[in-house]
Amino acid sequence: GEGAFAQLKMSILGLKKKQPKTFKVKVITMDAEMEFSCEVKWKGKDLFDLVCRTIGLRETWFFGLRYTVKDTHAWLKPDKRVLDQEVPKDSPITFHFLAKFFPEKVEEELVQEITQHLFFLQVKKQILDEEIFCSPEASVLLASYAVQAKYGDYDPNFHKPGFLAQDELLPKRVLMQYQMTPEMWEEKITAWYAEHRNIARDEAEMEYLKIAQDLDMYGVSYFPITQNKRDKELLLGVDAQGLHIYSPNSKLNPNKSFPWSGIRNISYSEKEFTIKPLDKKKDVFKFYSSQLRVNKLILQLCIGNHDLFMRRRKVDSIEVQQMKAQAKEEKARKKMERQILAREKQMREDAERAKEEMERRLFQLQDEARMANEALLRSEETADLLAEKAQIAEEEAKLLAHKAAEAEQERQRLEVTALKTKEEHRLMEQKMREAEQLAVKLVEQSERRSKEADHLKQDLNEAKDAERRAKQKLLEITKTTYPVNPPPPSGPENMEMQLEMATSHRLDFKDPDMKRLSMEIERERLEYMEKSKHLQDQLKELKSEIESLKLEEQQQAGDGFEISRNRPELNSCEVHL
Repeated sequence: GEGAFAQLKMSILGLKKKQPKTFKVKVITMDAEMEFSCEVKWKGKDLFDLVCRTIGLRETWFFGLRYTVKDTHAWLKPDKRVLDQEVPKDSPITFHFLAKFFPEKVEEELVQEITQHLFFLQVKKQILDEEIFCSPEASVLLASYAVQAKYGDYDPNFHKPGFLAQDELLPKRVLMQYQMTPEMWEEKITAWYAEHRNIARDEAEMEYLKIAQDLDMYGVSYFPITQNKRDKELLLGVDAQGLHIYSPNSKLNPNKSFPWSGIRNISYSEKEFTIKPLDKKKDVFKFYSSQLRVNKLILQLCIGNHDLFMRRRKVDSIEVQQMKAQAKEEKARKKMERQILAREKQMREDAERAKEEMERRLFQLQDEARMANEALLRSEETADLLAEKAQIAEEEAKLLAHKAAEAEQERQRLEVTALKTKEEHRLMEQKMREAEQLAVKLVEQSERRSKEADHLKQDLNEAKDAERRAKQKLLEITKTTYPVNPPPPSGPENMEMQLEMATSHRLDFKDPDMKRLSMEIERERLEYMEKSKHLQDQLKELKSEIESLKLEEQQQAGDGFEISRNRPELNSCEVHL
């Protein structure tokens, strides 16, 4: 019997040695996942404190470790061992580190930057998952602050269209409500985003939370309840302000509210809750919840929110005062760093702009130098060409000077010739006038002579008639003196024959006046023919001189006188004899 007992004891000791002393836990925060190896004896507070130390969180009263059991959320109790609670049996056990309670005024209560950041991520997720209702306008504004927190200041050179294509920024309900493309939504968000310049990440996240805390569903935990066991369902909302009763289809406007300042006591018995107002004249409000786990959760949230409500209205603890002082110093230090960084950034941008300007100026100067060099080469080529042209121009100038000298000599010669021509012209005009006068005289003499010739012809005719009468008389006398000869035939031929016969008989019957007159006529005729011949010779000589002068004037480029044009009557002058 003793051997069997010893063997059983050995078996029990062996089993104790084989049991593990630790278990694995995975904690998921809003921006990270962590795994821990926990001791079996650890309580919920031990694991929670380890997570807070790991992430550097000191405002622990807002947060808790949540897990899921049978489709219901539950929070890890701090004063009870982890493995003794209804946590999942998985390995590792998964917990979500989330905000369990929400502040009334985020700007006054959230001190640490890590606290603000965790709240920002959680509230943003609740809005995008439509756990918190948000209007389209507020959604776009919140999205612009989220973009500012993620990307920093807007830079159109860096943030090109489409840079938000992979980011989830708006609730699906808002996207479906309007017929707008993603590009159009991005344009609207970017328009607000560009207005948030010089806002740091923590400031942008705080602005996001300040807008979100005014939303109706912000920080409210909803639970299905009934006022009586047979009544229709209602909704109970628990938040930092108090308890609220809603209709099932409306989570925005409560039908009835019980602020924490007006609640004297909340009691819980099995499935029944009783809310006793501080004012005893008001009725007690009772409601029912059928699930035990849900009832425990409602009670935890009521106690925690009421404790925080009362804590806010008291003087801050020394720890909180230190945290606020440190946070204030940290904000001042970061603000100073941001200002220094902004100045350095501005200086760097100014330096870059100055560098770009200098580079642009350098390129401009290089272009100007290149253009000046090209202009210089063109100027040299132009100078060579101009020098060549100048040499040609100089030679042409010499040639022109020589020609000018020759022209001057020619001009002087022409002036002399012109003077001679003028003198000759004057003499020629004088000769022409004399010739004209002589021609007039000759014409007059010719007319006079013509008249005289007519008189002479008349006298001659009369003399011939007298001679004919004398011959007739002579014939008659002869006829009377010598009748032996037969009478000659009548007619002129017989008269001539008789005249010859009379002549042969040396009979001279001419009148002395007729002889004298014939001699004078012959003499006048000879003198007239001589004078006429002399005048004809003078006119021919004058015409030849005029023709020679015309040829000389044509050779002297028309500088002479055109005697034939000025005196056309000389060319047509004729002497009628």
